[in-house]
Amino acid sequence: MRISIIGAGAIGSALGALLALRGQEVVLIGRASHVDAISRNGLYVDGCRGEFTVQVKAAERLDSRPDLVLLTVKTQDVTAAVRDNSACLTDVPLVTLQNGVRSDELVAELLPQPQILSAVVLMAATYLTAGRVTLLDEGALVIGRPFGPRDAQVDRVASILNEAVPTRVSTNIRGAHWLKLIANLNNALPALTNKSASQVSADPFLRHLAVGLMREGLRVTDRAGVRLESLPGAPVTLLRLFAWLPEGLTALLAAGMARRMDTHGSLLGSTLQSLRRGRPTEIEYLNGEVVRLGQRLGVPTPLNAHVVELVHQVEQTGKFFSADDIRHEIRETEGST
Repeated sequence: MRISIIGAGAIGSALGALLALRGQEVVLIGRASHVDAISRNGLYVDGCRGEFTVQVKAAERLDSRPDLVLLTVKTQDVTAAVRDNSACLTDVPLVTLQNGVRSDELVAELLPQPQILSAVVLMAATYLTAGRVTLLDEGALVIGRPFGPRDAQVDRVASILNEAVPTRVSTNIRGAHWLKLIANLNNALPALTNKSASQVSADPFLRHLAVGLMREGLRVTDRAGVRLESLPGAPVTLLRLFAWLPEGLTALLAAGMARRMDTHGSLLGSTLQSLRRGRPTEIEYLNGEVVRLGQRLGVPTPLNAHVVELVHQVEQTGKFFSADDIRHEIRETEGST
């Protein structure tokens, strides 16, 4: 198939490379420096699949109609990416692959709902240098219809993606996105500290903060009546267990999971990668989503609110925080309210 991937960052580049290895005709749509490097030397991949270079087409914008589009830009870039490439998207199935829970609605403002499929990404990859991507964990994809029932097109797209990454179909993709969001709320902590996930998990205060962020997310979704959907390796029952176990034990379990993910390189998280590349983060669509829903429902989410504010400070100043700095900032704010 002719598959265009709009958003050749970490996940887009890694997924494009794996699809190209399976014989798909892939075009990566990305920024000029990345496009130039790929066009000159191919896309270099290392990590859990070993080291290899794949020859793949790259461009800054679509110039022809593909058979399938995978949208892998950050949520804040979704509207512009779809609008900029709209001339080539007529009647083309488009799969959203964003963190957070908002991208499907944003795309539906520009494209008919029947064109839209939605996927939860459980891959881990790092992209910091043009023309190079590190695949830390090929993970899995979960795909479904955000605005309709499962159909033949969902199954067909799932089978194509499954050639590259284990892919399953969900009839509750909204609940799957919310579960991923809650599990991913600690993505902000590497961004605040400029450390990998395993380094963050080694600090007792940050471990406990990660648990607190997740528990706030669970309280908000429970109040909202969101039916969470299990993901490969992350069943709802485990997330619920994290919420009810003693905080110290939960923190240690989460730390062990982070250490295992660092096997093929440092797991930085998408938010820190954005900061290191000098790009705006998607924090408003991660922890900020929990804060907004909590405000609407009257559920306090002070830890997530603090984290959103601190990440914005890093964006503005370029200065990271130590664990002691974060503890001080949180206590100072709590003391003034």
